[in-house]
Amino acid sequence: MQTIWFIFVALMVTMYVLLDGFDLGAGAIHPFAAKNDAERRTILRAIGPVWDGNEVWLIAAGGTLFFAFPVLYSAGFSGFYLPLIMVLWLLMIRGLSIELRAHMNNPLWASFWDAAFFIGSALLAIFFGAALGNVVRGVPLNPDGYFFQPLWTDFSPFSDNPGILDWYTVLIGLLALTTLIVHGANFIALKTEHDLNARARKISHRFALATIVLTVLGTAATFWVSPWMIESYNQRPYGYALPLVAIAGLVGMVFFALRGRDRAAFLSSSAFIVGMLTSNVFGVYPNVLPAVNPENSLTVFNASASNYGMAVGLVWWSIGMVFATIYFVVIYRLFRGKVRLEDEGY
Repeated sequence: MQTIWFIFVALMVTMYVLLDGFDLGAGAIHPFAAKNDAERRTILRAIGPVWDGNEVWLIAAGGTLFFAFPVLYSAGFSGFYLPLIMVLWLLMIRGLSIELRAHMNNPLWASFWDAAFFIGSALLAIFFGAALGNVVRGVPLNPDGYFFQPLWTDFSPFSDNPGILDWYTVLIGLLALTTLIVHGANFIALKTEHDLNARARKISHRFALATIVLTVLGTAATFWVSPWMIESYNQRPYGYALPLVAIAGLVGMVFFALRGRDRAAFLSSSAFIVGMLTSNVFGVYPNVLPAVNPENSLTVFNASASNYGMAVGLVWWSIGMVFATIYFVVIYRLFRGKVRLEDEGY
């Protein structure tokens, strides 16, 4: 039962990064892909019907974490207090920028919220990548299962008291940023036409190269910082299929982007994200929060709720997922196709 809920949490986090990831990427390219107000409104209109729905997966993942792994929830939310507050502010700034931009027909007003949209989106991508880096590297958990991390210490991932930021977590944060920029650019290219479509494709081409380089560096650094992860794959060789999915997605998003096949390029960047996240999840298991001292690590077994509670929760979780799936299928079908500005709105 603990493993099942571990997979469910990983599934919801992956869905969040996959869906809200292109929203973050669209925000990160917003000032560069759009050259006038109409194009900036077009980008916002491309994500307008779905961006807040995509963030439901983040809320659902947090709620499921609280229910299924309460020890992890209490340790993680206290130890990562400072970065979580920063993420909360960035989420609010980004949401306000999307909702308030069109409330006043003033260039200065629009420019202010455009800048907020860009800053919030880009920094969120970096912070989420750094968060993944912290989980893979390990945190300074004490025997009681608690820790506190400053924003940075000596910038070394091998320290006994590492900070949120070190050269490894910054590297993973930059990889997350370039990945979501490519993912967002592919989505904007899929949803738009003419000059905006061409610029989005060009951004995708350029940052795909950066993503390839950072993927190689990030993978090598991961096995250097956390060599124990390779043991997970050696013990369960079928897990090697997950990195192959990431490699196929990486090759596909470059191949299809160069040929102007926007839908295939977007699906390929989606496969790359899914492959990368599931590869890390597979390598970390059975840990849910590795510690600098491995004896203090939180696992699916010592951080979980009771089996009875998990069994009851499985029923309600399944019902909720049915409704969520129906909602997302309907909303994405309703707003499929290219976006235009003929009607009022974004």
